Amino acid sequence: MHQLSVITQQALYLVLVASAPPVIISLLVGFIIALFQATTQIQEQTLTFAPKVIVVFMVLAMTGPWIGHQLVRFTFHVFDQFPALIAR
Repeated sequence: MHQLSVITQQALYLVLVASAPPVIISLLVGFIIALFQATTQIQEQTLTFAPKVIVVFMVLAMTGPWIGHQLVRFTFHVFDQFPALIAR
C-alpha cells in the first residue's frame, strides 16, 4: 500500500500545482477589483465577475499546454506503476 499512498500524494500535489495559476490570478484580480470598488464606492456585482472570468480564461489559455503536459506525464507514470500496484 506504500506505492498507492505515494501516487495519491503525487496526485494531490499535482492538483494543487495545476490549479494554482488560475486560482491565484483570480484572487489577485478579485482583490484589485474589491479595492477599486471600496475606493470608488461602486457596488456592482457584475463588476467582479466579468474581469475574473476573462483573466482566468486568459491564464488557462497560457498555462493550458503546461497543465496538460503535467497531467499526461502523471498519467503515464501511473500506468507505468500499475503492474506493481495490482501485484500486491
